[in-house]
Amino acid sequence: MTVTATAAPATADTLYVYGIAPAGVEPPRAPGVGGAVVRLLTEAGLCAAVSDAPAHVRARRRDLMAHQSVLGELGAQGPVLPMRFAVLTPDAVTLRHQLRSDRAHLTAQLDGVRGCVEMNVKGAVVPGYFADLVRRDETLRALARRTRNRPGYEANVRLGEALAKGVAREARRAARDVLACLTPLAVRTAQGAVDDEQVLSTSFLVRSADEQRFRQAVDEQARGVGDRLALSMTGPLPCYSFVDAPSAPAGR
Repeated sequence: MTVTATAAPATADTLYVYGIAPAGVEPPRAPGVGGAVVRLLTEAGLCAAVSDAPAHVRARRRDLMAHQSVLGELGAQGPVLPMRFAVLTPDAVTLRHQLRSDRAHLTAQLDGVRGCVEMNVKGAVVPGYFADLVRRDETLRALARRTRNRPGYEANVRLGEALAKGVAREARRAARDVLACLTPLAVRTAQGAVDDEQVLSTSFLVRSADEQRFRQAVDEQARGVGDRLALSMTGPLPCYSFVDAPSAPAGR
């Protein structure tokens, strides 16, 4: 679905779009972005949760929370295709047309996330994992001995760089082990961005009935790899990572 994300000033007809759900859900009672009343626009067996667009859409905390609250109410009733914050459509006519023309695709996506939630797991390098690493790595032990015997700035730098690389290598290895354990518990996974410090960032599409089991597995993994990899988990979330709903910002 290609809901328009526009940088032009909102007109009286412009709508802010929160998400798409099957027809028949109850309208969210939570106020929307800018305190607007959220209503449902129904077409072709689908409905879009919308509100009048504010004159300016900014990522203020209260509006971000309002966006999430609306999606939370929809998600509590069944599957929902969440829009990212600040997605607008020019008017109701355009949105109704898109619901009709994209009905088959949107319905298939709703079926794909039905009964599921998104759980996001991140893993950061634990920088203090030096002593055990040196004990287990002969190359690092030899470098540490040479540095003690002939200390100096360059020697310390070389040892520090080697230790940092070793710690990161062990953290990435732990991240692979975590993924191998958690992936079978999910319907699908989506890889997020990683870097030298955050070596794991993966979203898991988990059946709601398996959420507690997934949480327990993450807790067990966190205890097992905690000396190398600091795990954190966020969720349940709307299934942002497993739908191709629009995500471009309004640019205002």
